[in-house]
Amino acid sequence: MDAGPLPEAVLGVARSVTGRRWVWREGDARLGLAIAQRAALPELVGRLLAGRGVGLEAVADFLEPTLRALLPDPSVLCDMDVAAARLASAVREGETVAVFGDYDVDGACSGALMVRVLRQLGCTVSHYVPHRLTEGYGPNAAAIRTLCERGATLIVCVDCGIAAHEALEAARGQADIVILDHHKSEGPVPRVAAAVNPNRLDCASGLRHLCAAAVAFLACVALHRVLRREGFFQRRAEPPLLDLLDLVALATVCDVMPLTGVNRALVTQGLKVMARRGHAGVAALLEVGQVRDLPSAHSLGFVLGPRINAAGRIDEPDLGLRLLLCDDPVEARAMAERLDAVNRRRQEVEAEVLGAAFAEAEAQHAAGHPVLLVCGQGWHPGVVGIVAGRVKERFNRPACVAGVAEGLAKGSGRSVPGLDLGAAVIAARQAGLLESGGGHAMAAGFSFRPERQAELHAFLDARLARAGTLPGAADLVVEGTVMVPAATPALAGQVERLAPFGAGNEEPVFALPRARVVRADRVGKEGNTIRAFIEGESGGRLKAICFRAKEGPLAEVLLARNGAPLHLCGQLRAERWNDEVSACLHVVDAAIIPPGGGAY
Repeated sequence: MDAGPLPEAVLGVARSVTGRRWVWREGDARLGLAIAQRAALPELVGRLLAGRGVGLEAVADFLEPTLRALLPDPSVLCDMDVAAARLASAVREGETVAVFGDYDVDGACSGALMVRVLRQLGCTVSHYVPHRLTEGYGPNAAAIRTLCERGATLIVCVDCGIAAHEALEAARGQADIVILDHHKSEGPVPRVAAAVNPNRLDCASGLRHLCAAAVAFLACVALHRVLRREGFFQRRAEPPLLDLLDLVALATVCDVMPLTGVNRALVTQGLKVMARRGHAGVAALLEVGQVRDLPSAHSLGFVLGPRINAAGRIDEPDLGLRLLLCDDPVEARAMAERLDAVNRRRQEVEAEVLGAAFAEAEAQHAAGHPVLLVCGQGWHPGVVGIVAGRVKERFNRPACVAGVAEGLAKGSGRSVPGLDLGAAVIAARQAGLLESGGGHAMAAGFSFRPERQAELHAFLDARLARAGTLPGAADLVVEGTVMVPAATPALAGQVERLAPFGAGNEEPVFALPRARVVRADRVGKEGNTIRAFIEGESGGRLKAICFRAKEGPLAEVLLARNGAPLHLCGQLRAERWNDEVSACLHVVDAAIIPPGGGAY
């Protein structure tokens, strides 16, 4: 099938130093102008909104997202009313409740949210997080039996449970189960009191992009509504649920949910809550991560999230959850520092695996495999997902990475837009090539016998053959060109109006033509960051910074110090220090201008 002509290359850059083609974001210029005129916005903001598919009537809710306007009625979720009624019964009777969670950020946040709410309402609540290596993901029969033996009459599964049919049967006759999950369900849900999941096949809520913490928050909204109708809060103060939105925001960003619609409102309002630093655990994480300014989606995704995730990957699985439940500042600081140390160890383990994974992936890419499937003896299962993401980024191919131990390869995969890796993994499991496997379009988990690696690889190559036609690096989408003198704090402030940025609302990337790097140095403990100053041909000077630049062609051209002009691409951000605001370009790519300045 003819894919049609390639899109116009920005500044003629068909191949940057990182191998990417720079292309314009598609958008309706007339709509952008109409948005700017009707909403009294700068034309740039209007164009950025139009490029994100924001219509005229949706501009106000996009720029000022509120829960009042965007939060759905929890009852639209299948089984939500049943779940709320069962939770309300537990509250009225003062039951012993166990919250069973997952070991990632979403699991920790949704677990902490449910524990806090139920304790505030008078229940005795315990929590349980399975160990990644010895128990695996989700509920297991032994753990469920243990919770029942400890007196739990209600078990709430958060961020897991929708596929745990056999394990949850262990509670039958002893405890009821309420599931608050968001993972894909392949068939009938388990036989439980309630299974709330926007990705249930029979759920018509249209809320498929909620993370588990958001589902749990809606469950708490529904629970409070039931208790309010019953007069429960006539005898006691109603705890403020909005104070828990920092947990929902953290989970939404770290689980890479699209920051549109209700998710945008949850994160926007959650960041305001987090800025007050009312939860000792979150405040300690911000301090350890040296987040001194107002928290942003970037802070959540790249500072807080990795530290919470690290514990579940290679240390105590519930350490992140316990930190989020901690109300003592001294104890919280100690736990945050421990998480920070665990995260540094995780980075070391990841680095050990990454080099070998890149080498094997390079060979497979050169051999023409549409999917990259790399395995290593003893590779830590806690870092294979991160490594898969790095491999995917480097080669622009679906990537699966697995560690082999005791005759079994356990791994994780990451995909590229438009290619459903989860469906391919499920099909491989149904074909008998996997011992276990599941996931969604962009990510999957699996296990298989090492002797079947070649057969599995061939199967995935066939299922995702279209990946073989992708370029070696994903196109870089550019939203405009900016001359250095025009890259001002005022312009950065205009762009900032579209925050929070993340999946579904990517931070705008601008091209700065013919900029010269007049100074560049490595900074930071590991020297993995480059700080530079750039000048334009028509004057002006701008600070620039480039992260994850320890080596590679981008680092080389920024540090070359030869005075040659470059086309640069990056995000323009406003930086605040001592009541002063400056502009800074966060460099993501560069292109060497060929002799004569012609096309690439």
